[in-house]
This record gives sequence, C-alpha cells and structure tokens, in this order.
Amino acid sequence: MPILIAILVFAVVAAAIFVIFSLFDERNSRARLLRERLGSVEREAAGQPNTDMALLRDEMLSKIPALDSLLRRSEQVSNLQTMLGQADLNLRAGNVLMMCGVSAVLFAFLTYAAARSLQFIWVGLIFGAIIPYAYASYRRAKRFQKFEELFPEAIDTLARAVRAGHAFTTALELIASEMSEPVATEFRKLYEEQKFGLPVREALMNLTERIPLVDVKFFVTAVMLQRETGGNLAEILDNLSYVIRERFKIMRQVKVYTAQGRLTMMLLMGMPPLIVVTMLLMNPNFIQPLFTDPIGHTLIVAGISLQTIGYFVIRKIIRIQV
Repeated sequence: MPILIAILVFAVVAAAIFVIFSLFDERNSRARLLRERLGSVEREAAGQPNTDMALLRDEMLSKIPALDSLLRRSEQVSNLQTMLGQADLNLRAGNVLMMCGVSAVLFAFLTYAAARSLQFIWVGLIFGAIIPYAYASYRRAKRFQKFEELFPEAIDTLARAVRAGHAFTTALELIASEMSEPVATEFRKLYEEQKFGLPVREALMNLTERIPLVDVKFFVTAVMLQRETGGNLAEILDNLSYVIRERFKIMRQVKVYTAQGRLTMMLLMGMPPLIVVTMLLMNPNFIQPLFTDPIGHTLIVAGISLQTIGYFVIRKIIRIQV
C-alpha cells in the first residue's frame, strides 16, 4: 500500500509541474505561431514559392503547447495522429496518450483490488494502456473495410461520369455528393485539394496516404498513368473495378477456407481466462495457489507468453494476402 501512495504522489506532483510549465510555455508558443503566419503572408506578398502544402492543416498533436512540442519529436506519435485521422476520430495524439495513462492506472487499481497482490499490477497497466489504442485501431480497420466495399461502386460512378463527358475533377465532386461515407469524405478531400490549387498528382498521393489500401494505390497509379500517357480513362476504370470485385471474391473464398483456423484461435485465446474465472467462482481455494505461490506466478507468466506466441503464429497462418 505505501508503494501505491508513493506512485500516486509522484503522478500528482509530475502533473502539477507539467501544468505550470505549460502555462509559462503557452505565451512563447503563441508568439511563435504568430511569427510563422506573418512569415507565410510575407512570402505570398513577395511572390516567393512556398514549399509547404497549399492547404493549411491543423497538425497539432496536443492543445497543450509544451506537450505538443515534446510529441513532435517522436515519429511514432506522428504515426499515431495519422492513424487517428484514418479512423475518423476527432482526437489528438496527446489526448489519446493521456487516455492510455489514465486507463492504465485505473486498470492497475482494479487488478490490485481483485488479486490483492502488487505483483499483478503490471498486467492491469499493460491491458489498460492498450485499450484506447486498440479501439482506435479497430475503428480504423472497420472504416477501411467499409471503404473497400464501396470503392468499386465509386469507380463505376467515376467511369460513367467520364463517359458522359464530365471532366475528371468534376466527376470527383459527383462521387463526393452521391456516394456514402467514408468514400464521400475522402473524395471530397481529394476534390477540394485540387480545387484550392494542389496539383492533381499530389492530391492523389495524399489520398493514398489517408487510405493506404492496395485498391486505392491501383486506382491512383492507373489515373496518373492515363493523365501522363493518354488513353480511354473510362475503360481503364471499368477494368479496374472488375479486378477489385474479383479480388473480393477470392478474399471471401479465403475467409471460408480459414474459418476453422480463426475459430481455433478464438477458442485457444478465450478458454484459459474463462476457466480461471469459472474456478474462482466455483472453487477459489483450488486455484488460489496460482496467484499466491511463486511457482504459480511463473506459470501465469509462461502461460500468457505462450498464448501470445500462439496467437501471432495462428494469425500469420490464416492471413493470406490476395
């Protein structure tokens, strides 16, 4: 218990120091931002080319200036912010990291309350810290999955618009207004980027960064090649839509063939925790040595390690790239 009190006092003091430092740093951050904006206006007035993107974007990783300056030094945090944008979550990377910390502390206390042992606090810390990131990753995967389902229809709409005589950029606006989310949002960004002066090639490359899917890369490559070499864009898009739909058929067949492996993975991952909880409810004295004896602690660590290794091995086997 004294260890928990010491950890809590350390966290409170560190947070107080950080808040005080942030208040002092906020004025300098605002002055720096003002100088950057004035410099950008002066460059535009002098007619000098600006190497930055033509569109202004909010790239702050945290609303706290000190934390934002600290997080910008890490490439992993920038990748986290990119993932949050891909998941369509209106959150900063700094906020997510704070949520991970709060969740880790909360689950650590819950683990201590349940097990009555300081040796299992690290389990709650790791599990709690992963939850916010896992949720963002889940949202990202679901959004990409929905985009893949609607993308062939968007390509067909684009091909019909081009065949009807519309320009490529006008067809992008048509997709943004006719298609469902998330395709509409991404094509709206693509249309607005080229509308406000960004070259079409760079706007298409930004699309591949926001949606790093194989089908999107095929689409961007086909469009850029057609714009450079010429050809019938509508026919190219029709062929691309056909290829994507055929890939979906093969992927569905692969899911059928790997269903047994996925079911095996779920059973192997779910049975040990279920058995432990059941034994704690039915016969606590029988399984209590697993949590109180040092040999039991070693067995728990070995079991979790083997479960993790088995999960990744089975996941590697059932994931077949198409």
